Amino acid sequence: MSYMRFNFRSQCLGHYVDVSIVYPTDNYSYFPQGADAPEGREANQPPRAMAGNHSRVYAPGMKFQTVYLIHGGGDDDTLTYRYSNAERYAQDNNVMLVTPNIANSFGIDTRYGVNYQMFLADELPAVIQSLFASSPKREDNFIVGYAMGGNVALGTAIMHPERFRTCVDISGGIGMTLSTETLKEELDGDHFRNNFPLFNSAFGPSDEISGSAFDIETAAKEKLAEGAELCDFHIICGSDEFIRERVEKDVARLKEIGYPVNYICPEGYSHNFILWDKYIKYALDELLPLNR
Repeated sequence: MSYMRFNFRSQCLGHYVDVSIVYPTDNYSYFPQGADAPEGREANQPPRAMAGNHSRVYAPGMKFQTVYLIHGGGDDDTLTYRYSNAERYAQDNNVMLVTPNIANSFGIDTRYGVNYQMFLADELPAVIQSLFASSPKREDNFIVGYAMGGNVALGTAIMHPERFRTCVDISGGIGMTLSTETLKEELDGDHFRNNFPLFNSAFGPSDEISGSAFDIETAAKEKLAEGAELCDFHIICGSDEFIRERVEKDVARLKEIGYPVNYICPEGYSHNFILWDKYIKYALDELLPLNR
């Protein structure tokens, strides 16, 4: 595998931002193997230490299917790869991963003035597809997230279905939600005001949510009415997660509106990387339509 940390100045965010990028390079060769090798190459093989199963060949202009893998609250772009085996799973599935550092932003254009949703949906894909070997085709782009990142994936895919073929929301229990009333109740309650005031600062007053950019229930209905090509949605929540009720409200609302959604509730799992690692693997192995 190839792991790199890319840093650039984001116009949307107003500062430099780190992005972890993974390429599945282990099975690639710089020349054709076996019978297809250039004349004389077989007699001049690389050292044994460089040998391996190189079933694919590097080619100028080649493009990878790309998964935008969004981290959870309190994490950064590197922790996803330190606490899970996402890098190995990407190698197994011949797919590129992109994980931006979006801090505790909930992936929204915040009321305090930093445009994380614009960054995720517009600026980041433009940069990645311009500077890296990432396919610009909708059918080759996917968004997956865990914890806070699950809600970010959900909201971004609903508001920008033209960007992504499939969305996988794993344990998304904080931030954007299709249950607008739930979000209003959270903003009016004492829990976030007392324990995580950034939540209220990001979303603003509850009485201004309906019809705003944070109202993804309305956005979902509008996209459906417009006849937009919708993402496939997979939502996953462990049976023992404290956010299960909130997640299941999102599932129910999506189905009511008329969206394709597959809900998975594995028994005995809680809100941690034991679940997230397993279902990042499952998403890449089974749920996403990858050219493996």
